[in-house]
This record gives sequence, structure tokens and C-alpha cells, in this order.
Amino acid sequence: MRSFRDRSPLVVGVATALLLLAGCTTAPGASAPPTSTTVPSDTRWEEAEPAPPTGPVVGTGTVLDESGDVRLCLGAIRESYPPQCDGVPLDGWSWDGVDGRETSGETQWGAYAVTGAWDGERFTVTEPPALLALYDPMAPEDPTGGVDGTSTAEELDRVQNDIAGRLGAEALALSTDRGYVWLQVVWDDGSLQNAADEEYGEGVVIVTSALQEIG
Repeated sequence: MRSFRDRSPLVVGVATALLLLAGCTTAPGASAPPTSTTVPSDTRWEEAEPAPPTGPVVGTGTVLDESGDVRLCLGAIRESYPPQCDGVPLDGWSWDGVDGRETSGETQWGAYAVTGAWDGERFTVTEPPALLALYDPMAPEDPTGGVDGTSTAEELDRVQNDIAGRLGAEALALSTDRGYVWLQVVWDDGSLQNAADEEYGEGVVIVTSALQEIG
């Protein structure tokens, strides 16, 4: 999987915009987002490279096919018609026998649960997709064990702003709840969670994966 330091100009632009926005919303007198100068370089966000899963995974979201360029949208979708997203490249996709799609010009899309293999850069379909409206996933385990975090709202805001500015579009979802910063990425084998613990301390950031292992 490409590391965060290999982001495209688009992602860098998004990251810059998010950082500026974060700076505009910082309360007067609040300290700047935490820095990482004391963290060893090999454990920082930009150096973390999760190893791909060894078995099949399932991802849920919108499959977007623009003239044969097919992506699985795991994060936010732009409000347009037809929809747009960055997504992850989707190989082996076929619309044959698949219900629930919409079409506009050369673009087709629909919401599905897609099973396949993730190599760190591309998702390869290995089984027929399921309509997302009919998909009944297992509830994920609570990584906190039901225990609330102890960070203050001000601390969480600083960490959230720092992550938004540095990861940009690599952060599929980013929010604060129950005393933690919750970060969702495409996939993490624990490397990003370890990096978060090194940078901000344990029990501050909870990293989750949009792709879920099967079995």
C-alpha cells in the first residue's frame, strides 16, 4: 500500500484545505495542534505502511463506473449527479446480473457489499456483490471495550485537526465521540493504530478499517 507520504497533488490540496479550515475553527487562546518532533521517524503517520490482508475482505459503499473506470467509494461521495468520489480502484467488476444500479450517460453506480482481495492499492472482486440494502453485516466489536476515553474536548479537537491536516483524503471518516478521536481508513493491520499511539498517546485515537476481514 502506498504510504501517506506518496499522496497525489489532489490529496495534498485537500489536506491543505482541511488544515486551513481547522486553523480557522480553533478557539481563541487554544494551543496549536500537537507536533510530532519527538516521535521516531519510523513510527510516524507518514511512514506507516499497513500490510495487506492475507484473506478475503468485504467493503460496503457505492460502486461508481465512469466509462469503464470502476471504483469502490468507501468514504464521502460528492453531491452531484451522477455522483463522484475518489474511491479505490475496483478490478473484476461486472454489471451482468447485478440489480440496483442507476445510469446517467456513460456513468453507472449502485450501493453494494463487495467481497474480494485488497493488495494495498487495488480491490479485486472475487464473489458476486450483494445489494447493500439487503446486506446484513455482523456488528463490529467495540475496540474500546465500552470504556470511554479520558481526553478533554480541547485535546481531541487539536488531535482531530492535526490528523485532518496531515492525512487529508486518506482519512475516510474523522470524528470525536466518547472521549476519543475516531479515524476510519481503507485498511489497517495495526500499523496506523500503533503510529497513532506513538504520536498522541494510547487511548486517544481509535483507528478502524473500512474493509473488514471475512472469517
